[in-house]
Amino acid sequence: METKVNGAGTFFEKYGTALAVLVGALIIGSAFAFGQGGERAPVAGEPIAVDIKDVELDNGPSVGPKSAKVSVAVWFDYQCHFCKQYETTTIQEIIAAYGNDVRIVYKDFQFLGSASNDAALYSRAVWDAYPDRWSEWFAGMFEAGPDSEGTLNLAAMDALSSRLGLDVARLTKLRTDKASEYQAAIDADRAEGQSFGINGTPGTIIGTTLVAGAQPFASVKALIDAELAR
Repeated sequence: METKVNGAGTFFEKYGTALAVLVGALIIGSAFAFGQGGERAPVAGEPIAVDIKDVELDNGPSVGPKSAKVSVAVWFDYQCHFCKQYETTTIQEIIAAYGNDVRIVYKDFQFLGSASNDAALYSRAVWDAYPDRWSEWFAGMFEAGPDSEGTLNLAAMDALSSRLGLDVARLTKLRTDKASEYQAAIDADRAEGQSFGINGTPGTIIGTTLVAGAQPFASVKALIDAELAR
């Protein structure tokens, strides 16, 4: 015999299971959102509205003239294998295809460990002392890496610099004397990237589009062409 208490017993017997499932889903969803900081992570290749005009373009290494028609900002980590792939394929194809019409601005997003940060500090010294040689040094860093044991240690970076004819003693002094300044710039790059929704590397801003991941040249070419056509 069915017992009723103001109809409540019948209601929960009929709908109790469905309500439990719904409440459970809401709890799981809330926990997931909290774990993600309440923000949706960019999906690789998915464009997110930003604006290159809001990016600080003159606080670190770059390739190409400041007068270039289009600036491309790339956030990277020295230990990121996808960054190596992106740099050695897509970025080099951009440079070859557009020449002085495009400027590549490299932004630090060193989040994979202390070795990445050490490399970024060394990079700042190279940029300070030899801005015209920085791109050679940067290419050398990715030739054998990224590998914290093989390339992201001071001995290996000194060896690379020496091989390129750079004054290692001068670079060492710069890293020591300007360590705080360099670190502040590195931290600022990462904070800036995060403010645009970047939470991994590589992350690229072209015009009003952010593209996450090591995308092929064809994907970014369309964005650059659109900027050049403005």
